[in-house]
Amino acid sequence: MFSNIGVPGLILILVLALIVFGPNKLPEIGRAFGKSLREFKRATDGITNDIKEEFKDDLKEAQKERIDFKK
Repeated sequence: MFSNIGVPGLILILVLALIVFGPNKLPEIGRAFGKSLREFKRATDGITNDIKEEFKDDLKEAQKERIDFKK
């Protein structure tokens, strides 16, 4: 996602954010952004774990059928 930005792009974004929000608001915005990112990551991890649990049962059944098929 951010692989094409590079260092000059990040510096430009930081300068623009500093101009728009000011030096006093910038740490507060950074903390809010970090909290949002953590919450999003937790939610996606939960969904991923649910999907893995669903497929785990299907995988066990498929392996049993494969073993039965070989016999």
